[in-house]
Amino acid sequence: MKILLVGGTGIISTAVSKSIINAGHELWTLNRGSASSRIPSGAHVITADINDTSTVSSLLKGEFFDCIADFTVQSPEQIDRDYSLFAGKTKQYIFISSSCVYQRPLSHYILTEASPVCNPYWDYAQRKIACENRLMDIYRSCDFPVTIIRPGHTYDDRWLPLCISGSHGGYCIIKRMLAEKPVIIPGDGTSLWTLTHNSDFARAFLGLIGNPYALGETVNISSDEVMTWNQIYQTIADALGVHLKPFYVSSMFLHQAGPYDFKSCLLGERVQSAVFCNDKLKRLVPGFQAQIPFRTGIRDTLNHILTNPDLQEEDPTFDAWSDSLVSTLTHAADELKKAFPSPL
Repeated sequence: MKILLVGGTGIISTAVSKSIINAGHELWTLNRGSASSRIPSGAHVITADINDTSTVSSLLKGEFFDCIADFTVQSPEQIDRDYSLFAGKTKQYIFISSSCVYQRPLSHYILTEASPVCNPYWDYAQRKIACENRLMDIYRSCDFPVTIIRPGHTYDDRWLPLCISGSHGGYCIIKRMLAEKPVIIPGDGTSLWTLTHNSDFARAFLGLIGNPYALGETVNISSDEVMTWNQIYQTIADALGVHLKPFYVSSMFLHQAGPYDFKSCLLGERVQSAVFCNDKLKRLVPGFQAQIPFRTGIRDTLNHILTNPDLQEEDPTFDAWSDSLVSTLTHAADELKKAFPSPL
C-alpha cells in the first residue's frame, strides 16, 4: 500500500512510520522537517507546511494514496483544509482524535466508542470533538472515506507517562525518585488508568489501514492492561530500584496552587477511572492484542532516557514547586494537629 502520514515524528506517529516501512508498504511523510531524524529510512519525504495548501497541492499533484493519516489536526477548520487537499486522492482518511473526548465526569468507567462525548474541562478535548463532528458530516454528505481513531494514553522511549509532571518528558520525576524525594500523586492514586506502548498502538493502526470495514467507524486503541496510578508510579520506582515516596494532593488543590493548569488534564482526563473497551478494534483487526506490559515498556523508556543526556532536561520550576507544596502541606497538617489534638 501507498500511505501518506501528515506529521509522522510524534510519539505515536513515529512508531506507525516504522511499522509501515517494516511491513513493506510505501511510506510518504509530509511535515516541516523539524524532526526529520525520526523518519525511517526508505520513506518519501515531503518537506512543507500543511497549512500552505497551494504548495502542498502542487507537491501532491498526480499522486494517489491507499491511506492518508493526519496526526496534526486540532480544529474543524483544519478538517476542511484536509478535505480540500485530499478529497479524491485517497481510499481512506484517518483522523487521530483522543480518548479525552469521552464524557467527564464519566457516566460509566468502561468506555466504548458509543459512550457519550462531552468534556467541559479541556479545550483540547472540545476541539477534538468538534473535529470528529465535522468529519462525520463530510463523510455522510460527501462520502469522504473516514476512519476516526481515539488513542488512549500512549508512551514511547522518550516520554515518561505520568499523571502530572513538569515539562521535558518527565525527567524531573525520574530525578526526584532517584533522590528518594516525595513524588506528587493526585488524589489517593487509586483511580484506574491504562497506558499503551506506541509500538502496540502502531500494530493496531496498521491493521486499520486499508481496512474497508473501518470506513465510517470510530475506534479506540489502547492496551487492555488496567492499573491504578499507585501501581504505575510503583512500577516506575521498582524499575529504578528505589523506594517510592508518594505525596497525595487533591486534583483541584493542585490546579489552584498553580503555576500549572492541571485542571484540564486531571479533571478532564487522568484522575477519573477509565477502562477502554477494545472489542471493536479486535473485530476489525482479528488477533490483535497489546503485547508490551507496562513493567517491560517502562524499563526500556527509563533506560533510553537515562542513557541519552539530550533527554535529561531539568525543570527547576516544577521541582521547586513540588518541594514547596510538600513542605507547605506537611506544615499545615502539623499545625492543625497542634491546634486540634486528638480527643482520644
